[in-house]
Amino acid sequence: MKGVILVGGLGTRLEPMTRITNKHLLPVWRYPMVYYPLYTLVEAGIKDILIVTGGNSPGGFLELLHDGGEFGLQHLYYTYQPAPQGIADAVRLCGHFINEEPFVVILGDNIVNGSIRPYVQEFAEYPIGARILLAEVPDPERFGVPAFDDDGNITALIEKPADPPSSYAVIGVYMYDSQIWEILPTLQMSDRGQYEVTDVNAAYLERGRLDYDILPFEWTDAGTPESLQHASDIAQHSPFLSELPIGTRD
Repeated sequence: MKGVILVGGLGTRLEPMTRITNKHLLPVWRYPMVYYPLYTLVEAGIKDILIVTGGNSPGGFLELLHDGGEFGLQHLYYTYQPAPQGIADAVRLCGHFINEEPFVVILGDNIVNGSIRPYVQEFAEYPIGARILLAEVPDPERFGVPAFDDDGNITALIEKPADPPSSYAVIGVYMYDSQIWEILPTLQMSDRGQYEVTDVNAAYLERGRLDYDILPFEWTDAGTPESLQHASDIAQHSPFLSELPIGTRD
């Protein structure tokens, strides 16, 4: 399995902190924000990782992370998203790196307070379709939200609904097979001027190829001042995140 970390965008909800730097370089507790999704992938056993940069200070990631040796990696790969046109557009840039293999995408502001290794391993053993991770949240209207039938099957995915059909958010961790390269060219830009990852997941749902897991531990994004503070609180008090087991760069 390969991994992709998305750290583009303009981070406008965090202005003025993001006027001169990328939001994923901001501190969350004692580490730069991007350390947490990178550790999430490495801890799950993923060693081939591409970082999609964009927005302000894209070169800052190369200065900070180098070749990933601090995380036990031999290489880190980088590419650039010229315009902030959404998650699905950023994934499109990864085709040369993925080469039809199954892969995991994680958004760079995801703070996951536990291991996703079991979900990654399960998908790696049977890499057909897509698998998304869900978390129960107090404010699902900020996220993509699933609707369920009485048997617990997802029937729809709605992006930032005014009236959420459930209390669950689709967190920013997605696993895909090679069908995504058929789906991406069919997407239409949304009213927000984005190619939405929710539309990708909905396409897998229509094909009957979308599975999910619900996290048994806490998760947050870090895209607003409130959630950035909450992310720091989680990381500070978490045995899993407060002291990341990273080494010294060569």
